[in-house]
Amino acid sequence: MMSSLLKVMFQCLFFRPLVLILIGLNVRFRERIPDRGPAIIAANHNSHLDSFILQSLFPLQMMNKVRPVAAADYFLRNKWIAWFSLKIIGIIPVHRKVRHSEGDPLSACSEALEAGDILIIFPEGSRGEAEMMDEFKTGVAHLAQRHPEVPVYPLFLHGCGKALPRGEAIFVPFFVDAVVGQPMTWSGDRTEFVAKLKREIENLADHCKRPAWD
Repeated sequence: MMSSLLKVMFQCLFFRPLVLILIGLNVRFRERIPDRGPAIIAANHNSHLDSFILQSLFPLQMMNKVRPVAAADYFLRNKWIAWFSLKIIGIIPVHRKVRHSEGDPLSACSEALEAGDILIIFPEGSRGEAEMMDEFKTGVAHLAQRHPEVPVYPLFLHGCGKALPRGEAIFVPFFVDAVVGQPMTWSGDRTEFVAKLKREIENLADHCKRPAWD
C-alpha cells in the first residue's frame, strides 16, 4: 500500500510536472493504449527517461499495474537504487545472464501478466546510442509464446535520448514523441515475431519526422 502511494506521489509531484512543463510530450494514437492488463508495451530504449515517459501515459490509478522490466544487475546494484527502482518505479527485475540450472529468468514477468499487469519491455535489452535502435533480444518473444492471448503493443519513442542521453547526468529539455502501434499477438515463431515487432516500431518512427529546424 505504501509503495503504491509513493509511486503515485512521485508521478504527481515530480515526473508528470516535468513532462508537462520542461519536456513536452506528444502522444500519437493515444487511443491504442491499453486500459487494462494483461498487456505488454514494447518500446525502443535510449534513456532512463523512457520508463517514466511510458508510465506517464497511464492514469494514476493504474500505476501499481504498470511494471517496467529492468536489468537486476543495474537497478539492484546497491540498496538505495534498489529501493527507488522497486518502490518508486515498480520494476520487475530480470537477471540478464542466468544459467538454465538457476531457474526461469522470466518467471516474475509471467506471474505479473497472470495477475493482469501491463509490462513495459525494451527488447534491445539496454540503452543504445541516442535516437539509434539496436538489435532486439528474444525475451519478449518468449513471453508472447507463453502468453499467446496477451497483446503486445509496439511503441516508438523519439527525443528521450537527447533529453537525457546514456551516460549523462544533466537533463536537457527536449520535445518527446510517443507513437503507439496496433497490438500484435503471438505468431508461432520467435524469430519472425521479433523481426515483425522491430519493423513495426521502425515504421512508427515515420510519424515523428519533423522539419530540419526542430
